[in-house]
Amino acid sequence: MSNREKDQIIALSALFQAAELVTKLAKTGQVDQSLLTPILDSVFIMDAANTCDIYGGEWEWSTQLSQGKKLCKQTLGNDRSAVDPDIIRYALSLLHLEAKLSKDKQMLSTVGQKLTQLIRQREHFDASTHSNMIAAMSGLYQDTLSTLSFRVQVQGDSRYLQQQPIAEQVRAILLAGVRAAILWRQLGGRRWHFLLKRKSLIAAFDKR
Repeated sequence: MSNREKDQIIALSALFQAAELVTKLAKTGQVDQSLLTPILDSVFIMDAANTCDIYGGEWEWSTQLSQGKKLCKQTLGNDRSAVDPDIIRYALSLLHLEAKLSKDKQMLSTVGQKLTQLIRQREHFDASTHSNMIAAMSGLYQDTLSTLSFRVQVQGDSRYLQQQPIAEQVRAILLAGVRAAILWRQLGGRRWHFLLKRKSLIAAFDKR
């Protein structure tokens, strides 16, 4: 497996893990913190030496993104029916949202400026999962990405989605999902690869 293929499956694993976290929150109001933490942490890592360092490092990324890896491989392979359709929908929607963002240079600049402020703010808190940081990430997403012509439509139980802390978590995870989608594009990934490069992507997962 080439370094490019390895990096691509890391980005895809993060994308699908974010999609599952949104699905779980929207339907149950709860998520596994061990899966949430590396996804939110990635938002604040801009100058990593390599892709795996964004998600814990050479020996940790595979564990930290274990659920995303599993879901992405199932989606690409013959076990797609075992994956919640909402997870696939969110993953593809995040890719589409990132494509819209990449064409809006002014929005890209605004996101970059706000992200720089967010990284400075992160220095004052113990963790990315702190409620203040989640609220800040949610605000960044709401002020920028949610104003684009395409929006990710989150469906679930209104009893949960109408609760502010849960709604903020959802938006923070969507922001992290866009982070993964940006990484995927930077590594040469495209949406059509899900159709025409499925076998090679699955092979890359099997080699890891």
